[in-house]
Amino acid sequence: MRRVVALFGALILALAVFVPAALAAEPAMLHTGRVLISIEGDVTLPAGQHADAVIVIGGTGTIQGEVNTVVAIDGMAVLDGARAETIVAIRSPVTLTGGAAVTGDVLTLESAINKVGTVQIGGEVRDIAADLVGFGLVFAGFLVLWFIGLGIAAILTGLLLAALATRQVREAEAIISREPLQAFVTGLLGLVGIGVVGVLAIITIIGAPIGFGLLGAVLPFLSMLGFLVTGIFIGEWIVRQLQPGRVHERPYLGAFLGILVMVVLSIVPFVSGIATLFGAGALLILAWRTFRGPVAPEVAAPMAAPMPMPG
Repeated sequence: MRRVVALFGALILALAVFVPAALAAEPAMLHTGRVLISIEGDVTLPAGQHADAVIVIGGTGTIQGEVNTVVAIDGMAVLDGARAETIVAIRSPVTLTGGAAVTGDVLTLESAINKVGTVQIGGEVRDIAADLVGFGLVFAGFLVLWFIGLGIAAILTGLLLAALATRQVREAEAIISREPLQAFVTGLLGLVGIGVVGVLAIITIIGAPIGFGLLGAVLPFLSMLGFLVTGIFIGEWIVRQLQPGRVHERPYLGAFLGILVMVVLSIVPFVSGIATLFGAGALLILAWRTFRGPVAPEVAAPMAAPMPMPG
């Protein structure tokens, strides 16, 4: 499994490098849409045949015909009298022989290029390690900014929720505090149940609009509200520890602190998901109790007076 993940990651990196280069390059060959892929095996493109791409992972790719792009990952590429536009080799030796010609660049990562006889390389042979480092830094920066943006959006939404639904939020908090197990189980069963019902509705075709609504709107909306409610619950607990005995009319400070904590903790796998179940379950319980209404106390029927005995 680890090898599959590593190979998949290497393939993504290879594509991330060669696609921009291929788009920028002047097309010298026709594109037919033919792609040859081999994983843990060998592949051969015979002479006289054309392929847009030959991708080999954990095997040997032998190219004798014409190919636009060759990608080799943890394997080997042999171009024997072949003609190619671009070669991407990651931990894969490349052998050029029999008058092979590469019109573009040869991009390598921990790979050796072996030339046998007279071969032609129109572009440059370049180690892409620096390119990958730059790509990783840019992608990491994008993820950080995206994460910060999501955090700000979550905090603003939580403050709005605290302003418009203070009573409901605090009633849900009370359920989490007094009935945590029931809230967790209800949240788990509720979210899973909505997902299952949505999938089944889509399968029936006639219920597809309902199914898409459940999966695309209800499920994400309930999950988001559950995340925010749990965050406000955590935040109000923090506020009570910092300011014992003080009660805020609206939980703005708790919403800010708690959701900020939730956003930070969401870096840890499953933490935000588990916390969301408590909030979603509390909301479902609250909705059910509100829908059911207050339970009227049972009133004992008055006892009938004894009938007088004739006398």
